[in-house]
Amino acid sequence: MPRLSEVIAALDALWPPERAEGWDAVGTVCGDPDAEIDRVLFAVDPVREIADEARELGAQLIVTHHPLYLRGTTTVAADTFKGRVVHTLIKHGIALHVAHTNADTADPGVSDALAGALDLRITGPLVPDLTDPEGRRGLGRICELDHPETLAAFAARAAARLPATAQGIRLAGDPEAHVRTVAVSGGSGDGLFDAVRAAGVDAFLTADLRHHPASEAVQHSPLGLVDAAHWATEWPWCEQAAAQLDALSDRHGWDLRVHVSKQVTDPWTTHHSSGAPN
Repeated sequence: MPRLSEVIAALDALWPPERAEGWDAVGTVCGDPDAEIDRVLFAVDPVREIADEARELGAQLIVTHHPLYLRGTTTVAADTFKGRVVHTLIKHGIALHVAHTNADTADPGVSDALAGALDLRITGPLVPDLTDPEGRRGLGRICELDHPETLAAFAARAAARLPATAQGIRLAGDPEAHVRTVAVSGGSGDGLFDAVRAAGVDAFLTADLRHHPASEAVQHSPLGLVDAAHWATEWPWCEQAAAQLDALSDRHGWDLRVHVSKQVTDPWTTHHSSGAPN
C-alpha cells in the first residue's frame, strides 16, 4: 500500500497547490504522512456526514473540493462542528486533503466535469490562465451544443443531468431563445459576467447567482442564465477526480479503492414555490 505522502504527491501533481488563489486554503488538513492508504473517498464538502461515511467505509483519506478552514481558526475543540470533524478524522486515522481553486482552473478541472455531465463540447477556458502555454487551463469553460435547443430545453437538460437538490434549476431570460453556445462555471459564478459577455455566448450555467448581478446581466443583453445549486455544479468533479486517482493507482500498482460520496451535502433541504393563492 502507498503511504499518504505518496498519494498526496500524486494529487498535488494533478492540482498543484501553487495554482490556488492567494486567499484559498488548499492542501492537507490532517493526516500522518507515513500512514498507509488503501481506500479514498471524494466529496464536495468536509462536513461531519462525510467524515462518518469515510469511517464506515474504512477509508484512510478524504479528498474534498471545499476547504474545512477557509478563513483560519484558533481552535479545533470538539464542541465546534469543524473541530468535531477534525477529532473524528484523527481518532479514526483518516486524512483530509483539499483541492479547491487549484482544481477549478486545472486541465481537466471542475468546469470540465460540469460540461461533461451536460454533454457539452468544450472549446476553451472562459478566463484563460495566462501561465498555460497550451491555453487549456483557466476558470470556467466555453462550450458548444451539438444541436441548438431552446433555453428552456437546456435548463431541463441541466436539471436531468446534474444531481438532484432542493433548489433545482432556476432560469432567467427568454425560455424560447435558441442556445448554441454556453459558458459554464462550477460554483459561484456571478463574478464572471464580464468574461461571459465578452465570450458572446447564448447562455451561462453556474451557481449562486445573486439578484443584482443577474438582473443587470439580463438587462444588459439577451444572455440566458441557468442557476443550479452550488453543490450540484461541483459534484461531477468528484467523479472525474476519482477516475484520475484510479488511473494513477493503476499506473503505480497501488490497488487503491476509490469511492465518490453520493450524500447530498448542499445546505438547502426543502423547496416550496412561492406565491399567494388566487
